[in-house]
Amino acid sequence: MAIAKLGVVVLDCPEPRALADFYAAVLGATVTGDDGEWVDLDVPGGQPLAFQKAPGFVAPAWPAPDTSQQFHLDLTVEDLDVAEKEVVALGAKVLDADDRKRSWRVYADPAGHPFCLCAC
Repeated sequence: MAIAKLGVVVLDCPEPRALADFYAAVLGATVTGDDGEWVDLDVPGGQPLAFQKAPGFVAPAWPAPDTSQQFHLDLTVEDLDVAEKEVVALGAKVLDADDRKRSWRVYADPAGHPFCLCAC
């Protein structure tokens, strides 16, 4: 029997609204709350996300075998090439997408958190 239920995934970042807007565009989500320090995002058919202002935020290094990524999001897409163009246009940075035969590619969001686009 579970002790708890996952409520929300929270990402620390320097600008919560800017990062929430990025993920809202990528996931077709809606901002449902914004107090300047914390922004809530309702993701249709998915887990809610929140973005918390973190003074002194340092983005995870990728790849860095001597340090942790902390976590990353896997985002499932129909077409990797189309999705890549769209996330880059929204401000994502390509981290590892040279192997075009793989079923996944790695990017960083505008705050530097790594995320993967994965073919479904």
